[in-house]
Amino acid sequence: MLAIVGASGKLGFATLTALLDSDMLKPEEIVCTTSSDSGSQKLEAARKRGVQVRRAHWDDQKSFESAFQGCDKLFLISSSRIQKDFGEAPEGKGREADHYGALEAAEVAGVKHVYYTSLAFAKPSKSRVMKAHERTEDWFKAQSDLKYTVLREGLYNESWPLYLGHFNFPGDDGTEIPVAGDSKISWTAIPDLGFATAKILSAPSDEWAGKTCYLSQSQSHTLKEVAEMVSKARGKETKVKVVDRTEHEKYYVEQRGIDEAYVKWWSKSFDALRDNECEIKDSTFEDIFAKSGSKPKTMEATITEMFSKA
Repeated sequence: MLAIVGASGKLGFATLTALLDSDMLKPEEIVCTTSSDSGSQKLEAARKRGVQVRRAHWDDQKSFESAFQGCDKLFLISSSRIQKDFGEAPEGKGREADHYGALEAAEVAGVKHVYYTSLAFAKPSKSRVMKAHERTEDWFKAQSDLKYTVLREGLYNESWPLYLGHFNFPGDDGTEIPVAGDSKISWTAIPDLGFATAKILSAPSDEWAGKTCYLSQSQSHTLKEVAEMVSKARGKETKVKVVDRTEHEKYYVEQRGIDEAYVKWWSKSFDALRDNECEIKDSTFEDIFAKSGSKPKTMEATITEMFSKA
């Protein structure tokens, strides 16, 4: 039986949908955890199909021990509590602390294989967003009981507003967007990541055990190229201006009023872009799609669709 932590989130729900709609697993073979009423509501349709929905919270390790009962596989989607990472959080105090608790609960509950969602940056990475992921990946290597698979999920097509200067989608009036770095990024659509991830989760455990792989399209685009796609989709010029990180931080804190701790944490992602960390050379994702006979969604198609629905 497979447990999914974070099943009501973007990637988790896309993965759950792929597992069910493509009949990769039977509903009764899946347990989804949620910590909120809104998450339970989003998972209600799956529950009616036979998926078990159990409550668990990062701050309550015992709740995870109960939620994981009867499960031999765990799909651990990383914690979204990014504020724990702010201010150069030391080891064990960032989001990795959430992950450690869930992983220790998995060991107690008898889980045999954990699939963990990291991000498609280099390791080590200059970004701070990767720090909790790196620490969690290191946790697996430091212990010997659990089988593990690390899935470095590609940067979402749908997250372009975040990388494009916290673009206030869909009604941002800006035409020149300051960013602290630019390079090729292997963008990948959330539903496509869900499908590829579901294929891995539903395969025999030994097929993926001990592996670390990237799930990203081979096609890549710079932020400048993404801005050109946005210009076309919204019918208004949009261009990026590459500045140094200090100027970037000052602009978004003072001119846009974004939380300083968040901006300083996030801005180091552009140091990673300056080093071209996010142009991925791993065929795993493309191989999965080739075998399925389908094609992943392009970045331009995602942007066009987002504006047409706005």
